Amino acid sequence: MLKKIISGCQTGADIAGIDAAISYDFPYGGWVPKGRRTEAGPLPEKYQVQEMPTAGYPKRTEQNVIDSDGTVIFVRGKLSGGSDLTRKLAEKHKKPWLHLDMLENTVDGATDILLAWLDEMGVEVLNVAGRSASKDGQIYAVVFQVISLALQKLHPTV
Repeated sequence: MLKKIISGCQTGADIAGIDAAISYDFPYGGWVPKGRRTEAGPLPEKYQVQEMPTAGYPKRTEQNVIDSDGTVIFVRGKLSGGSDLTRKLAEKHKKPWLHLDMLENTVDGATDILLAWLDEMGVEVLNVAGRSASKDGQIYAVVFQVISLALQKLHPTV
């Protein structure tokens, strides 16, 4: 059963997963680059996450993959850039990963796929990754809805 959500807290998909967890008072965490770097400037201090010793995104991405039991990657279309790097790092570390193409899935459909995958893979710590807000201005809202709905279904009392 899911016990924690982590991410790299980049704008878009990453922070949507964390914000959904916070809104349900669900445990969360993750690693961010040194200086709490995001494409929108430093991540606000309200987010209780760990800072990497380096400012680059790839090491932070890898650490979140390592610290999770599985990674869900939200995009609209094919994996590319940092989202594809996340997949490669999951494969490198032999961690399960799930690509949810939100051009092909509704919020309800993606939630059902995610819940079945979490159960099948026995994921307790979920790394939420995907497009940044600069690459997809709508991804935040979709990921927030999917993670929120998943938390409602998994933990009806949260």
